Amino acid sequence: MSEPIDDFFRDRVRSLAAEAARPRDAVVADPSDPSDQAGRTDRTGPGTVLALFDAQAQSRHLDFAARWLQSRAEGFYTIGSAGHEANAALGLLTRVDDPALLHYRSGGFYAARAARHAASLSPGQSATQPVRDVLLSLTSAVADPMSGGRHKVFGHPVLHIVPQTSTIGSHLPRAVGLAYTLGSLRGVQPDMPWPPEAIVVCSFGDASLNHSTAQGAFNAAAYLTHRGLAVPLLLVCEDNGIGISTRTPTGWTEQALRRLPGLGYVDAADPEPDRLLADVRRAVDTVRETRRPTVLHLRTVRFMGHAGSDVELGYRSRGEILADYERDPLLATAGYLARHGILSPEQVLERYESVGERVRSEAEAVLGERRLRDRAEVVRPLRTPAAPRPQSQVVAADRVTTWAGALPEAQGALTLAQAVNAALTDVMLAHPHAVVLGEDVAVKGGVYGVTRGLRKRFGGARVLDTLLDEQTILGTALGAALAGVLPLPEIQYLAYLHNAEDQLRGEAASLPFFSDGSYRNPMVVRIAGLAYQKGFGGHFHNDNSVAVLRDIPGLVLCVPSHPQDAPALLRECVALAERDGRVCVYLEPIALYHSRDLHEPGDGGWTATYPPPGDPSDRAGRLGTVRRHGTGTDLLMVTFGNGVPMALRAARRLEAEQVACTLLDLRWLAPLPVEELLAEARRFERILVVDETRAGGGVSEGVLAALVDAGDPPRLARVTSADSFVPLGPAAAHVLLSEDDIVREALLLLGPGPGQRTS
Repeated sequence: MSEPIDDFFRDRVRSLAAEAARPRDAVVADPSDPSDQAGRTDRTGPGTVLALFDAQAQSRHLDFAARWLQSRAEGFYTIGSAGHEANAALGLLTRVDDPALLHYRSGGFYAARAARHAASLSPGQSATQPVRDVLLSLTSAVADPMSGGRHKVFGHPVLHIVPQTSTIGSHLPRAVGLAYTLGSLRGVQPDMPWPPEAIVVCSFGDASLNHSTAQGAFNAAAYLTHRGLAVPLLLVCEDNGIGISTRTPTGWTEQALRRLPGLGYVDAADPEPDRLLADVRRAVDTVRETRRPTVLHLRTVRFMGHAGSDVELGYRSRGEILADYERDPLLATAGYLARHGILSPEQVLERYESVGERVRSEAEAVLGERRLRDRAEVVRPLRTPAAPRPQSQVVAADRVTTWAGALPEAQGALTLAQAVNAALTDVMLAHPHAVVLGEDVAVKGGVYGVTRGLRKRFGGARVLDTLLDEQTILGTALGAALAGVLPLPEIQYLAYLHNAEDQLRGEAASLPFFSDGSYRNPMVVRIAGLAYQKGFGGHFHNDNSVAVLRDIPGLVLCVPSHPQDAPALLRECVALAERDGRVCVYLEPIALYHSRDLHEPGDGGWTATYPPPGDPSDRAGRLGTVRRHGTGTDLLMVTFGNGVPMALRAARRLEAEQVACTLLDLRWLAPLPVEELLAEARRFERILVVDETRAGGGVSEGVLAALVDAGDPPRLARVTSADSFVPLGPAAAHVLLSEDDIVREALLLLGPGPGQRTS
């Protein structure tokens, strides 16, 4: 299957006039370049250029193979790297143990790094098989070592390439977080999987540069640098001047990259190997030596359109396309080899064809490889535990010291906020590699005082005030998790999560799925949320939408409602993160933070003594367990969060109507505790789901579905908040679920008549 760029390359190499051999293996540094004022030279030996050519040729032929496989209905991905093969220089000049988060046109980098890894092995050690690995990924084969047949990604744990499927730069916040962790948090986690001198390589396209996620990451990197913190990050913009069909205005990318405060800038505009390697080496060395972020502006071209289905002539002229052929980085390397007598033009073509034959042979060999065969096999990485991290235990003497002798279990009845604070303290004491980060969590101790005292107890390296940017908070946590830190990020309000939710959906949750479990994001995200704050609020402080969190595969969502449960539930989330590599969200109802009473002033019904680590109550907080209130048999009320105290008060009012209720606090909203829900539901003829979230997209939909799916459901009803944003002031009462709503619906449900009710 011939491609025009392939024909053009062959014709141009044949036309090259063989020059007299002029071996030249060194290029004198440009004296005007300040980074080379010490007289340093960048060597460009024949071996390096040959390795560059081989990696570039391998990447090019794999792009051809992707189209051939698609034509046979055996390949499923045709976004290629053709024209971007200058990135192979990065694979050659960075270390194999420099973690890399790559742009999807990084075939040259992947080939070069795999070759460098193979060259470093001792006799008898097994090398990766980059050609076969990419082809297995293209064909969605189970044997694909990157994703296990789930997606075409560039990634491999042996090569320290973290798989990414991002096309809009959503991996950049993670890259910043990883670089910050490697550079500034080694005191928190000395046993990181990468050495102290490692740098983080992160590549992206010029179109992605304009995305808010990328801009937030650049800002965070500059901010950290401005504060004097080590952030060894090489940001590589692979600039081909076009995003699918939308052209990047001339000069825009360079202006945007040069104006980033505190970030170095290296322009790699020339694909000639001597200049390319010198520019890339300068950027890599700068980051490694200074531990500060630098942008490498790698000028590239794009061949064969955006993907196989893209008809490039629909938005570009034939002349433009042919003009770009002259800028082919593979042709530049071939010409260099011929002009400097390293290979003759005939030998260049022989070497190129040899690579192509190997790729075609491997492409034929992967035909018929087994693919994922059932649902269980596809979703396995979302459920399979990771290799457990060593579990630390709290030493009693350390607790006494940390708490200055005033242990929380001896402090009497605590509120929800106090119980969470105590539990966080014990978690950080038990896990020295745990870090709390977020807006206002350190010096202030949180808007509601939930993190008060943590910075004093554990220091500024472990309790961090961040930028006011939720993408940065979550991205930093994602990068820290890769490096072995246990992140405990806080999102100040649930409504503020929504501008950054893709960090959980597209990055955190997808990583184990697309790496076949090789990489995970162990973390516990604390979010203050839900409604019913008195005298304060409006939509941004009383958001009652959890739909996005329940819709992320593999994510665990927990809502503690009572201070008696909160510590055990938090410890279970931490255990799930540490033991299973899970991403957990611990959603704390703001309106219950400082509540003390349930029915009458002074009854203390919403306080509890603190259960210390190891308390038997921890077993009752395991994932999938629920909490029961009451023993009535007339009605089962299923609820969570703020619905728990409201339903308990409603249940007391129903007693006057001779109705005896049992209340079930779900606590776990994703996955729902279906087994225990059904076990309890079998004892009742009438069930009312009390849901403080919205009627559309709320929790009650999943609960009712579980009950109906189980077959022969009892008489069901639900009562919810309205499908509305929450307004400011007294008007909120018109759209939020109330105790009156619960009582009214309960009485209707208990009345005569078959069927199900919803309201």
